[in-house]
Amino acid sequence: MGRPVKCRRICQMPKVDEFIPSDQGCDEIIEMTVDEYETIRLIDHLEYSQEQCAQQMNVARTTIQAVYDSARKKLADVLVEGKRLKIGGGSYEVCPKASGCCRRQCERAKCKSTERECKK
Repeated sequence: MGRPVKCRRICQMPKVDEFIPSDQGCDEIIEMTVDEYETIRLIDHLEYSQEQCAQQMNVARTTIQAVYDSARKKLADVLVEGKRLKIGGGSYEVCPKASGCCRRQCERAKCKSTERECKK
């Protein structure tokens, strides 16, 4: 039996949760989890290292590497094949200080969550 999935802390829900190609040529939907979205946001958009991203999301760097690789493969499939992208689900919790978080001002100690359930 494998280890249970650790809850990943995210600081910002996606502003848009679905992207549809303008030509509507492909009906296939690629589903990206919220934690995959968060790794793309932190690493590619905010230029965090994988280590910084792991610390921010409260998981191991190897976990971030696997999540990031999965997210990038999905993005490549969406862009190259013109598929729809839907963002949702995953094992995550929203940071209790999310409104002022993740602009490299977030101190890990201040964002520790109180024990809450992960959204799945």
